Amino acid sequence: MPGTDRLHRPSPTALVVIPGTGSDADHAARSFGAAAVDLGVELIALEPTTSLIDGHRRGLEGAARTHRSILVGGVSIGAAIALDWALRDGGRRCSGVLAALPAWSGDAHAAPAAASALATAEALERDGLEATIGAMASSSPEWLAAELSRSWRRLHPGLAATLREAADYRAPAADEIVGLTVPLALVAAPDDPVHPITVAREWRAAAPRSALVEVALDDWGRNPGLLGAGARDGWIRLTDPQG
Repeated sequence: MPGTDRLHRPSPTALVVIPGTGSDADHAARSFGAAAVDLGVELIALEPTTSLIDGHRRGLEGAARTHRSILVGGVSIGAAIALDWALRDGGRRCSGVLAALPAWSGDAHAAPAAASALATAEALERDGLEATIGAMASSSPEWLAAELSRSWRRLHPGLAATLREAADYRAPAADEIVGLTVPLALVAAPDDPVHPITVAREWRAAAPRSALVEVALDDWGRNPGLLGAGARDGWIRLTDPQG
């Protein structure tokens, strides 16, 4: 487990992770569970609530009240919410950010992930859950169809509302990320069309202390733990006193 970093912050005792849009705590836990064990910290995987963004912010605040210092992170929009919280925290309670598959910077505009979330919400409202799952599964890789079928059924009937909220979320932009006072460890896939690698590279370039590990889309899809492992490796690289 990394010790106190160069800014003399206390070592983190928990990793709080937020799932991606349409996903849940189960996937976040499978993505980051092994990494938390390797880092010697407690894993806290947040479950989406009917108030998606505020619910996750409350979860981060609750963990920060329990632990003196935490790592925060997540997948897709979860990574953006975690990064935004870390920026607002200013390094008082946050030791670093482990961000997997960031989907956009600033306003969503025509971001593929936001467009997909909105289209899914519209399909749910128009066609219902099972028809929407069927359409998704018919055009998706087997691993993605299985994962989304499970989480969508679990999150329904509030799923459409949270997808719409996610599609309207404003993520941190590069001119805000430059003010990050803690390390940012990123993992992303060069061949992922929904989470463009250019976003992760923009975040890496903007953050004062950052690292990016790249993994293949199909590899992390079949083994979500590769997301946490990549972020863990980046975090260790950034906090290694010999680095």
